[in-house]
Amino acid sequence: MKFKKTIFPIVIVGLFICALPQKMLAQWSIGASYEIRNEKPKNGFGVRLERDILQKIPVVNLGLRAHFSYFSEDNYIGKDKQTYGKIENYDYGIAAVGGVSVGLLTPYIGTGLGSTTTDLSGASKENSIYWNGFVGAKVSPIPVIKPFVEYRFQSAESFKQLKNSVDRSNGRLIFGISLAF
Repeated sequence: MKFKKTIFPIVIVGLFICALPQKMLAQWSIGASYEIRNEKPKNGFGVRLERDILQKIPVVNLGLRAHFSYFSEDNYIGKDKQTYGKIENYDYGIAAVGGVSVGLLTPYIGTGLGSTTTDLSGASKENSIYWNGFVGAKVSPIPVIKPFVEYRFQSAESFKQLKNSVDRSNGRLIFGISLAF
């Protein structure tokens, strides 16, 4: 219940900011990515939806993002590599993003809140809520198409312990492309 009481006002404020009138530029972007991490499953795919806000500030880009990632891998045990089943992990979350446009390059940073679920072939399921932080850069060779690279780290403990998350390499390297409209 405490989580719902915290998230509800954040979502309402986010929706209000998204409804503010903006100048005529690409305000939305949708992206797809390939993600690599150290823990099992190691490889996955992601999608994201991002909305620019406060576009009246020159050079500085501020936005809100929703993301979803999915990882899946076969789990083997024993000498003869018998299949135990699948390990599936998916996570989703929202984040605030800030960046600076420097020519064709836009480095950015952000932080947000998310939820992750790990499922071991229906045998057990584990859910947790986490804080995340990320750094990345996107390139704009064509105004509509924006390839990006990002490193996202997460912590299930507290916001203060994100540094430990980076030290333990509890993060993922993300390569993707966004379409702005």
